[in-house]
Amino acid sequence: MKILLVCAGGMSTSILMNKMKKYWASIEVPLDVEAVGLAEYNEHYQDFDVILIGPQVSYRQSMIEKETGKPCAAINSTDYALGNCDRIYEQVKTLYEEMENA
Repeated sequence: MKILLVCAGGMSTSILMNKMKKYWASIEVPLDVEAVGLAEYNEHYQDFDVILIGPQVSYRQSMIEKETGKPCAAINSTDYALGNCDRIYEQVKTLYEEMENA
C-alpha cells in the first residue's frame, strides 16, 4: 500500500506515520507511507496510490482530489488524535477497493 499523509505542516502526520508503520508490520501488510505538509503534496503525490488528510486540513479534500486525481479521504479526528491504526487501516482498505472498482 502506498499512502501519502497530508497535514498542515507534516509534523503531526509524521507521528501517525510511525504508528502506521508499526501496525502494518504487525499485521504483515506492506506499507509505503510518507507524511508531508499541505504546501508539499503536489511534489509527492504521483508516487502514491491514495491520500489521507489530517482533520485540520480536511476542508481541502475536494481540491486535493481534483488536483491529483487520486482517491482521497480525511482521517476521523478521534482516530487521528489517538493513532487508531485499526480504523485507519479499514479506511485505507475502503479507498483501495473504490480505486480498484473505478
